[in-house]
Amino acid sequence: MSKLALGMMRLPLTDKDDVKSIDQKEVNRMVDLCMESGLNYFDTAYYYHDEMSEVALRKGVIERYPREDVIIADKLPIYMNPKEEELEGLFNNQLERLNIDYFDYYMLHNVSGLSEDGYLKADSFGFVNKMKKEGKIKKLGISTHANAEYIENILKHHPEIEFVQLQINYLDWESNKNIQARKCYEVARKYDKEVIVMEPLKGGFLVDVPEDAQKLMKEHNGEDPIKWALRFVAELEGVSYVLSGAGNTQQLKKNIEIFKDIKPLTDEEHKIIDEVVKIINSKITVDCTACNYCLSSCVKNINIPKLFSMYNHEMIQNIDLYTATGNAYTNYAKIEGNGIASDCIGCGKCMDVCPQQLDIPGYLKDVAKRFEIPLYGFGSEEEAKEEYIII
Repeated sequence: MSKLALGMMRLPLTDKDDVKSIDQKEVNRMVDLCMESGLNYFDTAYYYHDEMSEVALRKGVIERYPREDVIIADKLPIYMNPKEEELEGLFNNQLERLNIDYFDYYMLHNVSGLSEDGYLKADSFGFVNKMKKEGKIKKLGISTHANAEYIENILKHHPEIEFVQLQINYLDWESNKNIQARKCYEVARKYDKEVIVMEPLKGGFLVDVPEDAQKLMKEHNGEDPIKWALRFVAELEGVSYVLSGAGNTQQLKKNIEIFKDIKPLTDEEHKIIDEVVKIINSKITVDCTACNYCLSSCVKNINIPKLFSMYNHEMIQNIDLYTATGNAYTNYAKIEGNGIASDCIGCGKCMDVCPQQLDIPGYLKDVAKRFEIPLYGFGSEEEAKEEYIII
């Protein structure tokens, strides 16, 4: 069975609308809980939390525990399309931010069609291989949200890759859309690559599944959706680590408790998972994992993942009346500086960095229609926007 690890992409914040406002004291408590529980793998990336995740990792881990006692995973931001002469500077910047001499696990970040310029126009693979020869990388891999065919082509041409980090969860397992979890996993195993699982809870979406799906799970064994989701990925052969995207100590503690005595799903439980997937797919609206890559690209300061989360929960409830989620949207919209769905100008910059390849501007129009027009009796997006902001 695989081990749990801490992914540092959704860290606790002191200001929920500012991704840079990391609550370092809470991060330190989470790190301490990991280390006390025998979990010593920490995953970060150059741009997580608007370039503050690596700093938080340094403060919480490197400055408080012996380097040899921890495993640090990081990623080269090829999606930024760096020039070849910029690669060394980016790499050294990461080492300096973390105050370390080497990475235990190091990846080219999201090797896919979205980042091709970052490894075709610049010899990123050649660069990381050079860093590995110099001892600055212990184990070399890729993270990817690409489809199975794309991944196989990469693995064919780059046998030096030792591990692959994949988005795997039971909802994406049989998907043939953007995230082909099973097929991608099978390709990685075909080439005998170690697998690291990201998004086992699909950005938290599998924590709060529809009531009829929860009922199926609870009636069978009394376990909540989180345990079902983690059991699904933990049993996969060749998976070394499963990243917990916990946002606070309490969430992390629950994940750790589940992994203490985690057991594979039975055949009957796999059939129940299949039914749960059918229920969720019949109700899910926006397939967003809240990876937050789109945030920095939005010129209108729209918290896209937050609005999509509200929209998904609203549509699952399928209530036409004013709801708690609608109230939350109203409160969010009242805060000065917060962009709302109807602010979207359709520039498409968010789509350029979205791993799920979502039609974000199109979905934002749906969000605006749901929250800004019918619930409040506005006749148009312009009227809704005017009334919404000036309160």
